[in-house]
Amino acid sequence: MENYIKYTYEQLKKFCTDAFLEFGFTREESDIIVDVLLTSDLYGIESHGMQRLVRYHKGIEKGLIKIDAKPEIVFETPVSAVIEGHDGMGQLLGHKAMSIAIEKAKNVGMAVVTVRNSNHYGIAGYYAKMACREGLIGMSMTNSEAIMVPTFGRLAMLGSNPIAIAMPAEPYDFFFDASTTVVTRGKLEIYNKLGKPLPEGWALNAAGKGTTDAADVLKNIVAKAGGGIMPLGGETEQSGSHKGYGYGMLCEIFTSILSMGLTSNHTHIGGKGGTCHGFIAINPEVFGDAAAIKEHLSTFLKELRESPKSEGADRIYTHGEKEVFAYEDRMTNGISVNVNTVAEMVDLCKYLGMDVKSYLGEEAENLRLSKSSYDM
Repeated sequence: MENYIKYTYEQLKKFCTDAFLEFGFTREESDIIVDVLLTSDLYGIESHGMQRLVRYHKGIEKGLIKIDAKPEIVFETPVSAVIEGHDGMGQLLGHKAMSIAIEKAKNVGMAVVTVRNSNHYGIAGYYAKMACREGLIGMSMTNSEAIMVPTFGRLAMLGSNPIAIAMPAEPYDFFFDASTTVVTRGKLEIYNKLGKPLPEGWALNAAGKGTTDAADVLKNIVAKAGGGIMPLGGETEQSGSHKGYGYGMLCEIFTSILSMGLTSNHTHIGGKGGTCHGFIAINPEVFGDAAAIKEHLSTFLKELRESPKSEGADRIYTHGEKEVFAYEDRMTNGISVNVNTVAEMVDLCKYLGMDVKSYLGEEAENLRLSKSSYDM
């Protein structure tokens, strides 16, 4: 693949683990962070995998992410909790919060746990799958730096605000994970790295008009200068823009509002992340026989896959199938990493005193960091 270098999962795991250990995280913490990070690449979600490593590097370097942060439960009931993250690493706070939600759901049937003052936590679906693996229905969502322009607006006010849901089924779990914007900021970063124009209908410039200039949109998001990414549904009510805007608000309610944290438009200002997350775990047993419910869902998913296809279509996928296939392929055939992302990894090696050649190979040694999206 042009402009990409392929690595095995084990190569990337060793590189990332050693890097986070060098930053000062414990082995257990590093393992959690790396598992979230690489699960994204294994699922085929390039925007939130190795591509995001520079965000954590610069966030730690600038003090946005506090390595020694200790999460604190500031409010709790048998079915809920609010965690003060104290600017910690998002993956660690997310893992802890969903673990609490899972334990409560097993005890009392369901639970909602929110987190405030965190940072980027990777893919929302990772935490939904944590609950799913325990036989529960899992939900996860997060706000982020404001990138979504509300319908009829021209200034980004909400984040990408993804919502993820996972529920046990056979042969593939139901697994849905999507932003409430047309695309995530990470997708714009990939197009910027590749020097490619954005597809029409993704982004708005400072005047609130459609644009294909990824670099300009990213720059405006950071500068709070107007413009950003369209809500799911585009920029008009006729195309459903108000629906994506509303879904983004639902996410905001279950993250920043219930936790009394920063709403998206107040995060990432003055050297503070302030990201908020929400986690829900539900035990199917509160609705009856969990095995029967699982079988009921499995039957419907099978009927969906076997329903009539449109002309020229090979198959109908149910949510979660493609991630299973991508995981199997990348574990066998390796993970392709954009050369500009590899250059960011080279820069990280130099920052931490890690040997570039031994971790990333000869091909990476001569790469120079020419384009990073973190500060755009």
